Amino acid sequence: MQIIAHRGASGLAPENTLKAIARALELDAKAIEIDVQSADGELWVFHDRRLERCTNGKGVLTEQSRSYLEQLDAGEGEVIPTLWQVMELIAGRCELHIELKGTDTAAGVAELTRQAEAKLGFATNQWVVSSFHHPELARFAALRPDIRLGALTANLPFKLAQFAEQLGAWSLNCDVDFVDQSLVADAHRRGLKVLVYTVDYPDDCEKLANMGVDGIFTNRPDRFLAS
Repeated sequence: MQIIAHRGASGLAPENTLKAIARALELDAKAIEIDVQSADGELWVFHDRRLERCTNGKGVLTEQSRSYLEQLDAGEGEVIPTLWQVMELIAGRCELHIELKGTDTAAGVAELTRQAEAKLGFATNQWVVSSFHHPELARFAALRPDIRLGALTANLPFKLAQFAEQLGAWSLNCDVDFVDQSLVADAHRRGLKVLVYTVDYPDDCEKLANMGVDGIFTNRPDRFLAS
């Protein structure tokens, strides 16, 4: 089962920061997941729509200026990193799963993945790009059809994994609260991998392994990776 560090090692350092990414690399994580949003011509690695939970800032991230976002504290003195800064830190040492948060992200991520392959040692098979925003995911697929897609869902779809197959996805990325044996089996019948978020406890991981799940996103990769 693949262990994917969720927003970096976010149970050990502030989520989606360079410190959390570095901690995941120290743990020898083979895959790291981050969230990307667009604001003021830049791609920022940040999960929430609003800034309040994870920074000392206020407001909706996508409505802020670059100069405002650059000076915020994202926890323990960390700043909100850009996608390129995260790519530079990882430099092809592991897979990078990039979740597109909303619109205006597909084109920029497509371009930076190309640049990272040319300049930072990434291979095309080291990316997985995912989204709950399925039209944006389809836009990305049109720009980079050679990159694997993860189709995200936060519920149990009526037609199970059909939507992910229709998107041409490589994986179905689903919520631990809704995944069940029927969903896993249907996804596998359609040739899809099943990745489950967010799994921080070994007993949950064991149950998912028994279902045949292919990977988990975890805030605590230290609990699942051999030291």
